[in-house]
Amino acid sequence: MRTGLIAFSTLMLCGAAVLAAEPTPPTRTSWVSFRNGLDQRGIAGSTLPEKLELLWEVRTEFGVLGTSAIVGDHVYVPTLDGYLLCLSRIDGKELWKYRSIESEDPKAFAPGFKAAPLVTDTRVFVGDEEGVFHAVDRATGKQVWKYTAGAEIAGGANLYQDKVIFGSHDSFLYCVSSADGKEIWKFQTENRVNCAPAIAGKHTFISGCDEHLRVVDIETGKQVADIPLGSFLIASPAIVGDVLYVGTYAGEVVALNWKEERFVWRFKDAKREFAYNASAVATDDRIIVGGEDRKLHCIDRETGNEVWAFPCPAAIDSSPALVDKRVFFGSKDGSLYAVDLESGTEVWKFAAGRDISAGPAIGEGCLVVGCEGTRGRIFCFGEKP
Repeated sequence: MRTGLIAFSTLMLCGAAVLAAEPTPPTRTSWVSFRNGLDQRGIAGSTLPEKLELLWEVRTEFGVLGTSAIVGDHVYVPTLDGYLLCLSRIDGKELWKYRSIESEDPKAFAPGFKAAPLVTDTRVFVGDEEGVFHAVDRATGKQVWKYTAGAEIAGGANLYQDKVIFGSHDSFLYCVSSADGKEIWKFQTENRVNCAPAIAGKHTFISGCDEHLRVVDIETGKQVADIPLGSFLIASPAIVGDVLYVGTYAGEVVALNWKEERFVWRFKDAKREFAYNASAVATDDRIIVGGEDRKLHCIDRETGNEVWAFPCPAAIDSSPALVDKRVFFGSKDGSLYAVDLESGTEVWKFAAGRDISAGPAIGEGCLVVGCEGTRGRIFCFGEKP
């Protein structure tokens, strides 16, 4: 147990008492959301040991598609069988689980959680595949409130002051109160919103199936910029200053100056066009993203020229995460990889045995990632004591 965590609560789960550390507020070393921050750059504030070991493994009925969150001694995992799991970071034991429906019938259909959770001091926010957005108490795993949108919520949420922002396949971007879930405003696009909205200052950025990048003022809910992209997007944008970076379904990675509403550069593989479904890591000088072309691409952030490309046997839909000089990501070949940021050479590999589309989360000294498919698995890596 971590030093200073001396308060405990007893939770009753399935008739058994589970002793769990009280949740602590997120810190710099946590991984709190899909891309770990308002700007969604996919960079960890934690460290990882040079040699990673498997610390624990947990099975799920239908697998995991979304990125987990790691805060303090707790790991929050969205599963496709309709459960948000709170697991002990130390040993993977279940502390509580929240179901997307209130039915006690274990055979009743429960909408799955494809989206990554967002964790704050006291709550976990996550949307489900039938369009219900849930606020869950971190200490008890009980529902605080819920908000019903018109269709599936596939992307993670983001937080601006006391406002939670998320998109839906009903074409709307929503802004609701984090305290009680009351709608503050909603902004309509022209098609499904797939992404998690990035935030810079008082502006949020969304992209989706209407082939536009939109900049919205969070305080008013009004659009301040509309930039045609020529392709729909599944990936979520990353922001560095005035420039936004995102891969498109048409096989481009683009850099957009969102204030000037102009393209800085557009990267496209010279051989073939494949979609980019994964979101990018954005460092001070590199953009790293995987694609359906079975490559992890490293692009110079200033020029848009490729620095290196790491080949995989299968597509890469897993959004990468950066820690120190290592880039971690999963592939549909059933493996989890780490490559060196400077050279693009493989430095570590783990054979999970199932497709990995979820992006890895790196926080509190460990890495957590889930696999797809029936009898899916959740893996936690770190350094054994």
